[in-house]
Amino acid sequence: MDGPGTAVRDTGGTDGSVRTEERRGSLRAALAGLTTRGRSFLAAGAAAMVCAYVLGQGDLLRVGVLLAALPLVCVVVLHRTRHRVAASRRLSPVRVPAREEARVHLRLDNVSRLPTSLLMLQDQVPYVLGPRPRFVLERVEPGGRREVSYRVRSDLRGRYPIGPLQLRLTDPFGMVELTRSFSSHDTLTVVPRTEELPPVRLAGEAAGLGEGRHRSPAMAGDDDVIPRGYRHGDDLRRVHWRSTARHGELMVRREEQPQRPRCTVLLDTRRAAWAGSGPESAFEWAVSGAASVALHLLERGYAVRLLTDAGAPVPGPDGGGTDAAAADTAGLILDTLAVVEHSGEPGLARAYEALRGGSGGGGQEGLLVAFLGSLDDEQTVLAGRMRQRAGGAVALLPRGFREPAAQEERERPLREAGWTVLPYTPGEALPDLWRQADRSAGGVPGRTARSGR
Repeated sequence: MDGPGTAVRDTGGTDGSVRTEERRGSLRAALAGLTTRGRSFLAAGAAAMVCAYVLGQGDLLRVGVLLAALPLVCVVVLHRTRHRVAASRRLSPVRVPAREEARVHLRLDNVSRLPTSLLMLQDQVPYVLGPRPRFVLERVEPGGRREVSYRVRSDLRGRYPIGPLQLRLTDPFGMVELTRSFSSHDTLTVVPRTEELPPVRLAGEAAGLGEGRHRSPAMAGDDDVIPRGYRHGDDLRRVHWRSTARHGELMVRREEQPQRPRCTVLLDTRRAAWAGSGPESAFEWAVSGAASVALHLLERGYAVRLLTDAGAPVPGPDGGGTDAAAADTAGLILDTLAVVEHSGEPGLARAYEALRGGSGGGGQEGLLVAFLGSLDDEQTVLAGRMRQRAGGAVALLPRGFREPAAQEERERPLREAGWTVLPYTPGEALPDLWRQADRSAGGVPGRTARSGR
């Protein structure tokens, strides 16, 4: 905390960092902290002394001196008062879904040997999170601690700074008020709202893209009989005699481990593809849907990556890593979706290139779930080519036509390319749409999907 006569330890809330700074401001800075009451007393005292001099009234002069001296004495006392306090902030949780509340916990410790005077705390909070919280602490004893908390809530996803904490010092008469700020701040991440989705069998899962998992060597290579040297405790039934004869020592087959099915969640963020804005817009519905699908598939054991039309995959070309890293992958995807905005991309070409590169330019990418905006003829053809890179594909497409025939005509090229198309209206329940993907794979009339079932 900066200011006259202060020595403060500023403790960060979530990262545990500690920064200490001690400064003594000038008396001029303390005079600038005179409140309206203090300035009024000072002006009234000066006026009374002038009138006493003109009129020759000694009693009036004494009154004027008293009125002018009171705020000046408060300035000197507050300037010479040394407050040594430590402040910390903790967010619970640090990542919260939109429209849900998070709690901010503040702690103030008096680390000096003297009690503090009247203190007022005010934390800096963006207006989208609510009003700025204020707390009045009458007195903190030496070595004492005060804890307060407040709630924040946002309807809009994003990353919002909270802090720095401001501390206002005032005298008992309200003549002087000094505002000093700590230096640390924390960040609250408001992620998209997610819905729990039912487990369904999607198109292409019978080929190893769903509940079942491929088996692959634990080390490297496609041949599951690539041998390694015998180790104590290995089962002799796994000895590879041909390699043993070739190397002159016992060789055993490599152990096998499951290979995670892969999925790419594609989010179309092109500005021209979406109409409207705000929490109830189609784009926000798609962002929440992408988050819901990503978390759902991660729970089912998929290696999931997020891809936008800008062509930058998250967390990387190979999606999520091991089961132990699924939580980290989910957090990274949610943090990315918390700040995703409209892009200026003209089309889906960069996403197609990233999708093709992810499969090495040859094999299939795995399952593809796409949240698409409005598509013209060129982008529809490109989306059809994306389907060729995936073992199974589900497209969620906003309804853009009032006439069912016109809507069906727009969806037909995607279905003919092998997509399972799920038209939606913003605000529609995603779990119900997700169940339709299961029925589509089973052959719902009017829908076409490639399936090994």
